[in-house]
Amino acid sequence: MKLHQFFDHHGIARNPFAEEDAQTDPVFQEHCIENTLHPTWDKIYGDPRVPTTSIVFGEKGSGKTAVCMQIAHKLQKYNEENPDKRIWVIHYDDFNHFLDRFRDKLPSRRQAAEKVLDEFELSDHMDAILTVSTTGLVDGILGSRQSRTRTTGEIRHTDVEKMNRHQSRDLLLLSACYDESTQETFQGRWHRIRQRLEFSTWRSMWDRLLAVTLAPIILLIMLFMQFGGHGETLASSWFIFLLLIIAACSPLGWKFFKCHKRARQVVRALKIGNRETGPMRSVMMHFGSDEIAEQPLPERDRTDGRYGLMDKLQNILNTLGFDGVIVLVDRVDEPHLITGSAELMKSLVWPMLDNKFLKHQGFGMKLMLPIELTRYIDREDKDFYERARLDKQNVIKSFDWSAESLHDVTNSRIIACAEKGSDPKLRDLLNPDVTDQRLMEALRLLRVPRHLFKFMHRVCVDHCNSFTDQDPSWQVSAGCFESTLAVVLRDQDAYDRGLGAG
Repeated sequence: MKLHQFFDHHGIARNPFAEEDAQTDPVFQEHCIENTLHPTWDKIYGDPRVPTTSIVFGEKGSGKTAVCMQIAHKLQKYNEENPDKRIWVIHYDDFNHFLDRFRDKLPSRRQAAEKVLDEFELSDHMDAILTVSTTGLVDGILGSRQSRTRTTGEIRHTDVEKMNRHQSRDLLLLSACYDESTQETFQGRWHRIRQRLEFSTWRSMWDRLLAVTLAPIILLIMLFMQFGGHGETLASSWFIFLLLIIAACSPLGWKFFKCHKRARQVVRALKIGNRETGPMRSVMMHFGSDEIAEQPLPERDRTDGRYGLMDKLQNILNTLGFDGVIVLVDRVDEPHLITGSAELMKSLVWPMLDNKFLKHQGFGMKLMLPIELTRYIDREDKDFYERARLDKQNVIKSFDWSAESLHDVTNSRIIACAEKGSDPKLRDLLNPDVTDQRLMEALRLLRVPRHLFKFMHRVCVDHCNSFTDQDPSWQVSAGCFESTLAVVLRDQDAYDRGLGAG
């Protein structure tokens, strides 16, 4: 018999268990994202009015990515209900291109995965988060959208008009350091955002104007004297004219030197960026010296300038109607440099476990981390605990699902896929020989939603393969249930030991 016949008989329009990944699961995204919540949801989500940090440790398939999607979904609804007190959401879950750039800037002898991740520091994480946020912010103001942009929050035209000159300068500084575009050149996009913000740079042009007007005038005077019969006078006073030319060009030359030096420092310190010194210097030349002299920039391998830039970002977002920022950190086991290694995941994640960073005012970090990292937490010393202050971070050391919770999740998915007017349940798919007690024991062994969905799909397929269309059976027998469960648990055990694909 066919699988769709089995589901049709129970009033189920489509297979509730076909998908295992929340990012590609239409049943979850269309129906279950709203109300199918983990029992610890309130501790993870917190109160959007006061962004807080949560650190969740869970095994693969437990629903960490689903929780990130639910947080983003809930915050979107919160933003719709509170248009003047919204939350800016940053998805920090694609590490590959940041790690690749970081690796390319290291000497070849230090490009092994272990050394690359050992050198990836908190300042580099902050640069990456500022890159994602600034790119999304500039996209929103310019009305463009790029596939790599992973921020959530609508930028309203009326709010952009509220920004003062200092905030426009700050956004242009952030854009100069962090904005990335796959469609436009760096300088072209920077000038486009400058024009959109109506940020005038004419006051910064006086030194250039001085050089391009006085120096040619002095040269013309010298030529006139040379060919006008005043050669002797020119010969006796050429040094004075040279000093005048130098004086006319010196402000521009001094500014060029300072901007070049600072641009080079920024390019060197931004190890995850793709900036070059020349374009960066050209952009910085458009600011007046007094406008950026004391402004924080990522010029060294320290976090001081980054915290200052995070404050500037928050100040800009406040004017644009965002009271807080939530950063969703997920998929730390997926970068190609890590390849599932718990030791390398630790190297990537540990720099972020810093209380000053995690408790930055107005920022809330939601870190979804693999369960394998908990054993490293337990081995750490006093210095680590004093730096991380995990007692303040809403830590969930095991993102577990009870059998009852998994039962509810399964019923929610079945109901989401039900035909109009029908009300199927998990119990309807199983023969009474599979007792409620045995069902709960099986769910407890399966542990997480992904394993459960794999089992349910497989047991339904195995059941249908045992009967013909002419002689169907509409409930899974205890024998089929037990034999399929044994195979799935064996595969699950092999996966846990790193010997199978799961």
